[in-house]
Amino acid sequence: MGDMFRSEEMALCQMFIQPEAAYTSVSELGETGCVQFRDLNVNVNAFQRKFVTEVRRCDELERKIRYIETEIKKDGIVLPDIQDDIPRAPNPREIIDLEAHLEKTESEMIELAQNEVNMKSNYLELTELRKVLENTQGFFSDQEVLNLDSTNRAGGVDEATAQHRGRLGFVAGVINRERVFAFERMLWRISRGNVFLKRSDLDEPLNDPATGHPIYKTVFVAFFQGEQLKNRIKKVCTGFHASLYPCPSSHNEREEMVRNVRTRLEDLKLVLSQTEDHRSRVLATVSKNLPSWSIMVKKMKAIYHTLNLFNMDVTKKCLIGECWVPTKDLPIVQKALSDGSAAVGSTIPSFLNVIDTNEQPPTFNRTNKFTRGFQNLIDAYGVASYREANPALYTCITFPFLFAVMFGDLGHGLILVLFGAWMVLSEKKLVRIRNGGEIWNIFFGGRYIILLMGLFACYTGLVYNDIFSKSMNLFGSRWSNNYNTTTVLSNPSLQMPPNSSTHGVYPFGLDPVWQLADNKIIFLNSFKMKLSIIFGVLHMVFGVCMSVVNFTHFKRYASIFLEFVPQILFLLLLFGYMVFMMFFKWVSYNAKTDIQAETPGCAPSVLIMFINMMLFKNTPPPKGCNEFMFESQPQVQKAFVLVGLCCIPWMLLGKPLYIKFTRKNNAHAKHNGQLTGNMELAEGETPLPTGFSGNEENAGGAHGHDDEPMSEVYIHQAIHTIEYVLSTISHTASYLRLWALSLAHAQLSEVLWNMVLSLGLKMSGVGGAIGLFLIFGAWCLFTLAILVLMEGLSAFLHTLRLHWVEFMSKFYEGLGYAFQPFSFKAILDGEEEE
Repeated sequence: MGDMFRSEEMALCQMFIQPEAAYTSVSELGETGCVQFRDLNVNVNAFQRKFVTEVRRCDELERKIRYIETEIKKDGIVLPDIQDDIPRAPNPREIIDLEAHLEKTESEMIELAQNEVNMKSNYLELTELRKVLENTQGFFSDQEVLNLDSTNRAGGVDEATAQHRGRLGFVAGVINRERVFAFERMLWRISRGNVFLKRSDLDEPLNDPATGHPIYKTVFVAFFQGEQLKNRIKKVCTGFHASLYPCPSSHNEREEMVRNVRTRLEDLKLVLSQTEDHRSRVLATVSKNLPSWSIMVKKMKAIYHTLNLFNMDVTKKCLIGECWVPTKDLPIVQKALSDGSAAVGSTIPSFLNVIDTNEQPPTFNRTNKFTRGFQNLIDAYGVASYREANPALYTCITFPFLFAVMFGDLGHGLILVLFGAWMVLSEKKLVRIRNGGEIWNIFFGGRYIILLMGLFACYTGLVYNDIFSKSMNLFGSRWSNNYNTTTVLSNPSLQMPPNSSTHGVYPFGLDPVWQLADNKIIFLNSFKMKLSIIFGVLHMVFGVCMSVVNFTHFKRYASIFLEFVPQILFLLLLFGYMVFMMFFKWVSYNAKTDIQAETPGCAPSVLIMFINMMLFKNTPPPKGCNEFMFESQPQVQKAFVLVGLCCIPWMLLGKPLYIKFTRKNNAHAKHNGQLTGNMELAEGETPLPTGFSGNEENAGGAHGHDDEPMSEVYIHQAIHTIEYVLSTISHTASYLRLWALSLAHAQLSEVLWNMVLSLGLKMSGVGGAIGLFLIFGAWCLFTLAILVLMEGLSAFLHTLRLHWVEFMSKFYEGLGYAFQPFSFKAILDGEEEE
């Protein structure tokens, strides 16, 4: 948790690497994932950088892998999961072998695919020919055979002469079924009705040899007379992409041709089967190594992309790179560079220098699987400025607690606990789910948040004594009934005075007797409204106090007196005083006292009292009661209001006047990042952090005003003062959402119980049991869908707003940029999410 208090110290480093060791050194840095490189070739075109050839080579390898992966998925082969054994980046010799293997595999796959398409095309043509021959058997009658057979009665007469003498010619083929009607109309038009078309739809679809999609076709025979009409029909068939096949007019010749076609189809089917088996064996062999190859190529490409960020020195014998490194990880980086040089046997070691700079470093907060979800909530608002206090540390507790205040129900909290606990306990298995969808990834990423929200909701549910809108009598009610049986039965409602009907205080939470009270909502409204204001003021006070942490760290000690003191006084003297009066009212008034002025009936309204305090007004009290809770209250309230009003000009003018009288006249140093002493780090040596130091007053969460005109300083401070004063009032009222959503959640839960489940509980007999079963299912569905999902999401968003706006605005600027290290793990995880 100590790492989350504020972001890591960062150092800007310069590394010098020998070209032969550059690949392995960057590979080692990618495995560690603790270095963010800077681009030293901003003005160089991406196609003119040193390693652009290697990047293109990796792109080509990726293309081949994608092609092979597509073919593997097409055959339904499952790729193995290698999350537990991720290979390292390949060395140059492995790259050559991998490239040759992929080239051979791709060529073989392309050849197999082309041969398969050719054989399937041949198979399709033979199948269509067989269908034509089989379906045209019914098109020809014995008389047509006698009429069409050119060898009968006119042995040596050609087809043209036969047609001239009155005999009919024909064309047979196959056409797509959706084009048949247009095809038939076109034949009618070009022949003026002199073509006789007979067709028959194929019952079974044929497969497209290229795509494998089913194709529905129709066999047709067009009878005509004349050579000119025959040429026209063939042109129409070509235009409609109809396949024409030879069809003998003789019945015996057709039978003989069908037998030959069937024999060729059987032979071709055998060849296709053997080709498929060979293809499957090749793909099954490749699929075992393909995931590893894909990861190796991605790592290799990332390495060369990173090397393109380096700059070559003038002697062309050294690569120079700049990077941001957390100071705690400098020994790790030094070791990675040494391991990279040793891997290639380089005799010249790599050097790492720390550079002094005034440039703002990136923000890096170390997180684990528990704190990562809370840190993501903060980063969604804005990445913290460098070394600024991190709200995520406190959000781990305040976020689920404020959520639970609005979601206080023991039953609904248990549902969240069970769901969150299931995800936490099964996270090793669930983390392997890659295609769960965006919603599932959000739920799984926030599994610890859901678990804590459920636990806190169970706690507040016990405080509210609320489980599915019902109460539990765990310790026995402290209210007693002093009426006899006749009085109770004869009166629809009875009043129970607290001075005679109570004995002691319920040990924990609300007394269950309030479940039966007619004034339950009035009591809970008052109770939860006051709790909302109390929690809200405490939350805001804590946020204002956190600004002291930033002022102290950035050595802006004057801001403690000029900003923090007036802000905390304004908040405490007005709204902190209102919270104090709530507790004082609870303690001072008692139902069992003999003094009328101290009875609950004389307790003044804290809200009315606060309004009168701000307006310097008085409200006449009831007879026998006091207007104020203690003797000197009017004087104390006037003093608090006057001091609070004095804090406004204090905030408005204090800081600008301080800047005016202490403004420095010396010019700022240029932010050009010069070497400090050109100190070289030996292996295992950790330097003193020098990055972004020297003038921390303008660092991180601070504002530098030395180069601003005084008019802008005054305007900026006026905006800040107006925003704080108005937001103090509006933010306090904003915390009333805790009361509103808690009341809405409780009422919805009660409505579901009374309007749904209670109907089933009132049924009797066998029909009642069946009805209760169905109604209970509906009640469970509505509970999960409305109260847990919808109300839970609503409470989550309202809690998020309270942290982003009401809490973090008091001290958090969020003007930084995230630390994005060169990490193979981050690259691979990012591509899996895409």
